[in-house]
Amino acid sequence: MTAGDDGEKFTFVITEQDKNEFKRLDQYLASKLKDQSRSYIKMIFEQGLITAKNNKKKIELKKFPEVGCELTVIIPTPRSADAQPEDIPIEILFEDEHLIIINKAAGMVVHPAPGNYTGTLVNAILHHCKDLQGVGDQKRPGIVHRLDKGTSGVMVVAKNQKTHEGLVKLFSTHDIERKYECVAMGKKFDESGVLKSTIGRHPQNRLKMSIESKDGKNAITYYKVITQFSKVAHLEMTLETGRTHQIRVHLSQLLNRPIMCDPLYSNPKENLQRVGKNIAAIIGNYEFPFLHAKLLGFVHPITKEKMLFETPPPEIFQKVLEGLRLE
Repeated sequence: MTAGDDGEKFTFVITEQDKNEFKRLDQYLASKLKDQSRSYIKMIFEQGLITAKNNKKKIELKKFPEVGCELTVIIPTPRSADAQPEDIPIEILFEDEHLIIINKAAGMVVHPAPGNYTGTLVNAILHHCKDLQGVGDQKRPGIVHRLDKGTSGVMVVAKNQKTHEGLVKLFSTHDIERKYECVAMGKKFDESGVLKSTIGRHPQNRLKMSIESKDGKNAITYYKVITQFSKVAHLEMTLETGRTHQIRVHLSQLLNRPIMCDPLYSNPKENLQRVGKNIAAIIGNYEFPFLHAKLLGFVHPITKEKMLFETPPPEIFQKVLEGLRLE
């Protein structure tokens, strides 16, 4: 292996033992380049960064080259991320060379976007993670799932391509344990239930999602009442799928019991009037929905260790619950 301005260069010579052990070139290279996935190897192969000498035919990833073939692989240096590092405090629950688990604060946007190019979780992680390898051709964190700006709680972020792809697979096959808690407006909830619909972009309001979208995808949420109060309920929500705004949409549109202080799917002013002066005084000018991602569990895609993280909701969330109990 050598390093240059364009990246790291690796050289391998195919042996008889290699030919007996592997059937495909991409399998062989994935075993040699342990930090790189087969999809990443395919990407650089298509960019012409994997070349061969002493092979009669043009090399293919799905075939194995001849014994004595000399392979040269260049792993390009990731270009700088479009977002800039910013020294923003984040609460870290766990970190290793592959991924980082954080407890996102309510009010923090996950990814830079129009109107929020700075102050995001991505900006914070770029500053914090000095060992960030990058995803794709950029030195950027791998965002696998997102929490809405107003939602607090546990998130996992990948530091490299292989981990990112492993996490994406876990989320796509629903091999992730995700539990939330929230305060929802309304009374006389069933003790538990399952909410099913499709969810897609709202046909009139592009900021919202809807169960009536023509292009919606299946969404399933399980709920359980932790405590039923006179005007609201403290709920535990478990996601089977992970659609945008899923819990917020299911509670507001299927049960007509939106999350308290949700500015998009409810009316915060009316919510505060319904819960009374004491609870309204605790909430004050807090402008986010009372929704917290409290638990995240999965098998580490690299080490295969069982990971499970749980965090309590923000202090104001807990004070509201305490106030509701006292009433």
